[in-house]
Amino acid sequence: MTATGLTPVEIAALHRRAGEAARNSYSPYSHFRVGAAVLLLADERQDGEIVAGTNVENASYRLTSCAEQAAIAAAVTLYGPGIRIRAVAVVNLNGATCMPCGACRQTLIEFADDEAAVFYPSAKGETVSTTLGALLPAGFRLKAE
Repeated sequence: MTATGLTPVEIAALHRRAGEAARNSYSPYSHFRVGAAVLLLADERQDGEIVAGTNVENASYRLTSCAEQAAIAAAVTLYGPGIRIRAVAVVNLNGATCMPCGACRQTLIEFADDEAAVFYPSAKGETVSTTLGALLPAGFRLKAE
């Protein structure tokens, strides 16, 4: 186990699935190819599944969908609105720093606890490991936990 509570195998699988998703990116304008993978908490409907998504751009940039939100939408589609996210990995094929944006952090917090692990590449190409709570302190929650 690592400090995140995930095994090295789980972390590697998250990164692999996010990388695979990034290769399917629809990014004809920015050419910034991003993939994300979420590891779901095991429950009676699924057993720690990894669900991935990629960014989908639009000529009207504001309508672009982020990879993290695509992964979450896919997970909800597959397993229903009660999903809980244990961890998320974000990768890009451009060798750039790529942490979840503010909108994605807020979307993640809807389905994850502050302790959920977040992995993303640094400017030096190293993997940063942090928590959702560290990325979004005092995140907005409408429903009680």
